[in-house]
Amino acid sequence: MDPELNKKIEEQGLKIDAIYKSVEKTRKYFLMIIWITIIAVVLPLIAMIFILPSFLSNYTNALGGL
Repeated sequence: MDPELNKKIEEQGLKIDAIYKSVEKTRKYFLMIIWITIIAVVLPLIAMIFILPSFLSNYTNALGGL
């Protein structure tokens, strides 16, 4: 093969490797954002399902005693 063609193929391989590394960093970043969102939003909502009825019950009982 032509040496110039080999050089271009090697350069493309290096660029593809750099793109792959960048894509993997971006994927890990998005995955981290998804987990943070779940922890910060979804888990408190699930906790409220269990806490809110108890709180309202105590609150209405306290108001009823007045």
